This record gives sequence, C-alpha cells and structure tokens, in this order.
Amino acid sequence: MLKEFKKFIMTGNVVEFAVAVILAGAVGLVVNGFVNDIVMPFVGHFAGGIDFADMKYVLTPASVAADGTEVAENAIRYGAWINTIVNLIIVGFVLFMIVKVYNKMKKPAPAPAPSGPSQEELLAEIRDLLKK
Repeated sequence: MLKEFKKFIMTGNVVEFAVAVILAGAVGLVVNGFVNDIVMPFVGHFAGGIDFADMKYVLTPASVAADGTEVAENAIRYGAWINTIVNLIIVGFVLFMIVKVYNKMKKPAPAPAPSGPSQEELLAEIRDLLKK
C-alpha cells in the first residue's frame, strides 16, 4: 500500500498540481497586496476618502466586564466584503487580459491542404476529354 501511494504521489499530474497550488497561493498574496495597498486607496479617494476596510455595523460594542475581562466587539464587517468584491473584479479582469493576450500569441492552426479532385471527378474529366 505504501508503494502504491508513493507511485501515485510521484506521478507527474500530482506534482504539477502541487506546484500549481503553491504558485496560486503566492499569486493570491501578490494580488491581495496590490488590491489592498494600491487599488483600494484610489477607490477610497474617489469615493470621498472612505476606507472600506473600516466600514462595519457594530452589533455589540467592545466592553469591559465586571470582573475586568474585555469583551470583544461583535460587528458585521461589510467593508472587508466590499474589498473582497473589488479584489474579485480585479483578478477577473487581469485573468481576462492574460487569456486574451495568450490567445493572440497562439499560432493559428495551419489550413488543411486543398484536396484534389475525387476519383469520380477525374474519371468524368477523362470521359469528357475522350468524347472530344
């Protein structure tokens, strides 16, 4: 069973998939950094100086209990959700552009060679020439 597992893990598809997952995670961090640190300040600026990450609806404010323990704030962070939606739109647009450029770079399939006349057409041509 261990040999079968080793054989399965060492196949090309599993290794390639693992590399793709690791690269996707790294690209995700880069995209999140780009959106949060570069794009969202522009969006906030043009939206009147709003920082979407700080937007929330507080259900229960933070407080200190009678015994001195702190009770954390309970809030719906819809601003973070807006940031996620903007992130999704940017990632979708970037992927669209990448696929568009990739499709332009692909060489078109060669046109099929023109096929010659069929046997029937050749025989009909010969017949017509013999009639003359």
